[in-house]
Amino acid sequence: MVDIVVLPKLVKVEGKSKSPVSPSKVFQLVRKTVDWFVPVSPRLSDLTLNWADATVLDSPDKSNAKIQNADLIFTLDFNDLSRAGEMCEKIKSANGIKIMIDHHENPKNYASIILSEPKTSSTCEIVFNLINYINSNGFNSDIASCLYAGIMTDTGSFRYPSTTSKTHQIISDLIKKGANGSEIHESIYDTFSYNRLKLLGIALKNIEKINPLPYVIITLNQKELDDCRYKKGDTEGFVNYGLNIKGISLSIILIENKSENIVKMSFRSKGSFSVNIFAEKYFNGGGHNNAAGGISKDSLVKTKKRLIKLLKSKNWKLSFYFILFYLVVLQDVKILNQENLSTKMFQAFWRNLP
Repeated sequence: MVDIVVLPKLVKVEGKSKSPVSPSKVFQLVRKTVDWFVPVSPRLSDLTLNWADATVLDSPDKSNAKIQNADLIFTLDFNDLSRAGEMCEKIKSANGIKIMIDHHENPKNYASIILSEPKTSSTCEIVFNLINYINSNGFNSDIASCLYAGIMTDTGSFRYPSTTSKTHQIISDLIKKGANGSEIHESIYDTFSYNRLKLLGIALKNIEKINPLPYVIITLNQKELDDCRYKKGDTEGFVNYGLNIKGISLSIILIENKSENIVKMSFRSKGSFSVNIFAEKYFNGGGHNNAAGGISKDSLVKTKKRLIKLLKSKNWKLSFYFILFYLVVLQDVKILNQENLSTKMFQAFWRNLP
């Protein structure tokens, strides 16, 4: 028997955590048995999961042992082992074949097999295509529901630019296969706890516009989190509220984490502001062109001051003018069927800003 470990990134559903993909069912289709799930986040000590065909491990010792002994290690929806936190070194040193399935930009070269599609809306869309390729009849209502949830959450309910006609075709197919769209949406977005709603109110009260720029910053300190009995996942989606303001093209949330001595950051943008490159360059992060994350080891106050300084810097104005140059001039390169060249020129310029 092949010993397989799957490391999925989790999403919050109905106050619990549930994988957007059910890997146990997915990999049954290729006649393998998934034996162990080692979730990357959040902590599962107080959670109840309904994966029938595999054991979920939330003990670090047991998780590490299984990772070391696994024949195959699948990493889903992240492309840099640093995102696995304290498990990073254990995964690196494991002898099993590592397989990455992901849709974020700039994948790191840690896996033997890399299925990376940054232009695809979500990892769940990639998984759908994978299952469909192996066995087009290999879906049931559970798999369809899990994939629907993953695509819906990663596309902001199908409104982000990554949503394509192919995405909608897949969603239509998943509904035909048993996914209940309205029920899934309600379970994920319409089940705020009282404390989470209070925390959202505090976040919106703390929102601040960075004049004269069309940017806003939201902050949450540790006391505010503690007062609302914060649980991991409670702030999911808060950063998007900034983009609801007319004329705002960039929204950033800073969340203090005293236990880890870091400030967690989420970036969302509209248009040509590449938050992926910004987060990668300045805040040890990354993600997508219009959605990214990062961290700061400074205090919340210092992080906010540094962030505002960066956004207002002359170099940032220079990059703005280069974007215009890119849009107006370098687009001509694409006429010569050299799209990759124009993109690489733009990214190289951005990354080399001081």
